[in-house]
Amino acid sequence: MALSVLTKRNGKEAASEAVPPAGGPAPHETAATSPRLRRRPLLLVVGVALLVMGAMAGVWLWSAASTSVEVVVVRADVQRGAIIPASALGRVRVTVDPSVQTVPGDQMASMVGRSAAVDLSAGALLTPSQVTDLVQPAEGMSMVGIPVAPGLMPAEPLRAGDQVRLVQTPGPSGEVSDKNPSPAVITATVVRVTPGETQTVVDVLVTQDKSAELAARAATGKVAVVLDSRER
Repeated sequence: MALSVLTKRNGKEAASEAVPPAGGPAPHETAATSPRLRRRPLLLVVGVALLVMGAMAGVWLWSAASTSVEVVVVRADVQRGAIIPASALGRVRVTVDPSVQTVPGDQMASMVGRSAAVDLSAGALLTPSQVTDLVQPAEGMSMVGIPVAPGLMPAEPLRAGDQVRLVQTPGPSGEVSDKNPSPAVITATVVRVTPGETQTVVDVLVTQDKSAELAARAATGKVAVVLDSRER
C-alpha cells in the first residue's frame, strides 16, 4: 500500500515537472530562442554602423560635388611656341586646391589661337602661365626651316627652346675649302621639330642679319645640327 502511494506521488511529481507552467515557454522553445535573442544586439550594432557609414559617404559625395569646378585640360600635346588649336583643349570637372592656378572652363575659347609658352602635355590642367600672346618671330628675329637628314642631327630628340649650332658640312667629296677651312656656324633656338619620311624639318629662330645666310646654306642640305647644353 505504501509502495503504491509512493509510486503515484513520484508519477505526479514527474508529470508536474514535464508540464510547463501556464503561459510559460516550453523547455525546448527556451533553448531554441536563447541564441537568437543573444544575436539580436549584434545585428542592431551592425545595422547602426552601416547607417552611419552610408550617411558619411553621402556627405562626402555631396561635399566633393559642391566643391568641384570646371577647368580647361590639355587634350593633345602642343610644342612650345606653337599655336594652340581648339582640338588640343577640353573641359573637365575636378576638385582643385585653391593654391593651384587653373583656367576656368568658360575661358577655354580665349585660349585657342594663342601660343604655348611651354610644352603642353596631354592630360595636364592648363595654367595661365603656360599661355602667351607673344608672337614669333619677335622683332629683330627671323624663323628659318632647316631640312636635316637623320645622320646630321642628334639621336636625342630636339625640344622647343633648345640652343643649337647649325654647322655647314663639307661638300659631296668631303673637301673643305682652303680659303675657309673652318665650317660656318650659326647659333639658333629651336622652335619646333616636324619629322618627315626622309628628313626632319627643324624650325629655328636666328637674328635677322643671319637669316638669309642660313636659308642659303639650308638649301644645300648640308647643314648639321649640334645640340648644346640644356643646363641654364
